[in-house]
Amino acid sequence: MDFAQQLKSSIDIAEIIGERVRLKRIGSTGRHMGLCPFHTEKTPSFSVNTSMQIYKCFGCGAAGDVIRFVMEFESISFYEALKMLAERYGIPMPKRSEYADRESQLRESIYSMNDIAQEAFRKNFLAAQGREARAYLQGRGVTLETAERFGLGLADRGGEIARLLDRQGFTPDQIEQSGLVIKRQEGGVFDRFRARLMFPIHNESGKVAGFAGRALHAGDEPKYLNSPETLSYKKSLLLYNLHRAKEAARKKGRFILVEGYMDVIGLAAAGIPEVAASCGTALTPPQVRLMKRFADQVTVNFDPDAGGTRGAEQSIRLLLDEHVRVRILEFAEDLDPDEYVKQHGVEMYLKHLDHAPNYYFWLADQAKTRYDSQTAEGRAQALQFLLPSLQRIPDRIERAGVVNDLASYLGVAPGLVLEQFKKAAIERREQKPEFTAPAVRPVEMILLKALLLYPELRDEILDRLGKAAGLYQFRSKGIFQGMLQLHRLQPGFRYMDLDARLEENDRALLSEMVFADEMESEDKESARQNALACLKTIEVGEMESRAAQLRIQIRQAQQRGDMESAMRLVEELDQLRRGGGSF
Repeated sequence: MDFAQQLKSSIDIAEIIGERVRLKRIGSTGRHMGLCPFHTEKTPSFSVNTSMQIYKCFGCGAAGDVIRFVMEFESISFYEALKMLAERYGIPMPKRSEYADRESQLRESIYSMNDIAQEAFRKNFLAAQGREARAYLQGRGVTLETAERFGLGLADRGGEIARLLDRQGFTPDQIEQSGLVIKRQEGGVFDRFRARLMFPIHNESGKVAGFAGRALHAGDEPKYLNSPETLSYKKSLLLYNLHRAKEAARKKGRFILVEGYMDVIGLAAAGIPEVAASCGTALTPPQVRLMKRFADQVTVNFDPDAGGTRGAEQSIRLLLDEHVRVRILEFAEDLDPDEYVKQHGVEMYLKHLDHAPNYYFWLADQAKTRYDSQTAEGRAQALQFLLPSLQRIPDRIERAGVVNDLASYLGVAPGLVLEQFKKAAIERREQKPEFTAPAVRPVEMILLKALLLYPELRDEILDRLGKAAGLYQFRSKGIFQGMLQLHRLQPGFRYMDLDARLEENDRALLSEMVFADEMESEDKESARQNALACLKTIEVGEMESRAAQLRIQIRQAQQRGDMESAMRLVEELDQLRRGGGSF
């Protein structure tokens, strides 16, 4: 057994996936269901089978084992997924590097270079040259202790990082791909970040994935400069402060989503840890899914300017698409979150936070400011503005209640809202997938279960099954023929090996059979006895069919007077009876 197989045999796939997707156990079986993390859906089509240690989404088709899931979910290589799982379960990785590919090695090098850069930025910040950066933070109410906690630093004016990484032995290609330097047209490189206050951006596990640098001098543009996309830094997949905020968010059942790094630091330093921000970009669906793994409510607290309003509207749509409960927090004084806490204190902020209104009241306020609710045309425009968000409410009863609330809030008749709602585009609903048992005979299910769950039974079962003519009557005959061929080449084959060998129709049928409730595990001896009983049933059925054919042929021979053929057929029927009992 190679290391990957050993690792998978030591891991509960439902536990690993359950840390990233909210799974619900189906009855007393080993099957779990949840919303697919790889595409947007309203009803669960993502299934995990603990007996086979595999997952399958019947909506988008994503499927695989626990290593494949971690690779896809975390956007990392095979080697990195192995390493992550091995560290998670305390299983030593092999010393040989047969699993490590170039991309994995480069990504690890980038993480190492980021650590070196962060340490250099921290030293600069605490040295004499960091006086201006420290003064800026002091003016924003950030203490040295908080700066240390968030790893804030200072990029100097020269080529410190490029020289430092070169001295540390990294190759020019590695340094260039770190995102910490920019290549000169005439050759060589120079530091990307210069004379900027530096914010390290971490991935979910706490590794420094990249940086954001804030200008300290007027005229330095852009105000914030982020790392470019690298193997470690994918800004659409990262949330600033997630690695610190996730456990508090899980306990409190909510995230606070803010716009800026300083807002995050200000709230967290004030004792509100469940706060996060997107990394210099508009909120993305993957970032929403990241938050939803830990909490199903998000309170949006963006800056009260035009940009913040546009960002809040866009965020509401994305959050509703992922079935997150949304509240909006906005302050009358037009203060951003960090400013409000400093001026009014954390207790007042928490009071407003706990009573933050549902998003649709905030949207209604936006509609009131944009459209004249005193005119029929204005009311119609306001309703058209609100309808896309209303349509994203999946529950019909909740949606009807919101319609009534908004009608009262806007001062219009509920009937007008309902009329506009009926005229809107078709509701974006997904029908709940029905996981009915596949249309195959019970013997097919029983044989497949034994062969997949217990490789040591394959010699005995497949030898007899391969000789059975009844196999060709199976709806799943393509699956079993694939198993017979694969067994001759690779007796210890796995589910994924079989799946890769099949035609598309047979692959779909295999998934249906494996994720049916009948496929749940049983002990090996019971599986063997049940499989042997199925083989006996198939063989008896074949003999019964052959005996019926012989009787017809005997009568036909007797009718045409061919007694020699009739006697030969009678002898064959007797032999068949002696071999299989009376029919």
